[in-house]
Amino acid sequence: MTHPTPESPDAIFGEPRLAEVYDLLEPERPDLEPYLAMVEEFGARQVLDVGCGTGTFACLLAERGIDVTGVDPATASLEVARRKPVADRILWVLGDVSRAPKAQVDLVTMTGNVAQLFVTDEAWSSTLRTAHGILRPGGRLAFETRDPRKAAWRGWTRERTYRALDLPGVGLVETWTELADVALPLVAFRQHFVFHVDGITMVSESSLRFRTQAEIAAALQKAGFELDEIRDAPDRPGMEFVFIAVRRS
Repeated sequence: MTHPTPESPDAIFGEPRLAEVYDLLEPERPDLEPYLAMVEEFGARQVLDVGCGTGTFACLLAERGIDVTGVDPATASLEVARRKPVADRILWVLGDVSRAPKAQVDLVTMTGNVAQLFVTDEAWSSTLRTAHGILRPGGRLAFETRDPRKAAWRGWTRERTYRALDLPGVGLVETWTELADVALPLVAFRQHFVFHVDGITMVSESSLRFRTQAEIAAALQKAGFELDEIRDAPDRPGMEFVFIAVRRS
């Protein structure tokens, strides 16, 4: 089994046609509200968004006057991001977090599935160390990850995930998720897309790493962080952890 890497993103992010419909498939993003609240709570004025994708969160920050950098390995996603209304206020960086400017920031975020896309220990620890180096002393890292005890993958079936959507400028699109393999701590799945305008079917293969609280806490400590708090994810109560870690020095 092959896994996407920070240099080789999932097809849904890296394939131009899928990147173009990503925001249309998920027009509401309640999962971002807690992160917007954190920016205010922590008084962050400089934010680095790792795995920014099509730039939804970065643009929300820019609208609020935040100095934001968005980093992502998918060219197609960044092309979508750069066309958004406030995109010119944001520094977009193609690549992984190591490509980000070394200027210190107040907050580093990884929203959605980003933290779980680092499927190897090496990629995960490298990302945490780099984030630590980019943060100013007292700055925070915030990210979410699913609780492996809840086995969210049991719901990744066509029956539970199927949608048929009439997307503006695109037409009817059918989409669903299909579980491919469970070999914990890795879970592989496929996302299917059928574009009725021309009968094209596309499949995006993904793998996520499910880490326990103890594993994540140990990795943060090894990278130099102090674990500040573990919160619940308001949009998926009881299913996810939201980790907040602090760079003390």
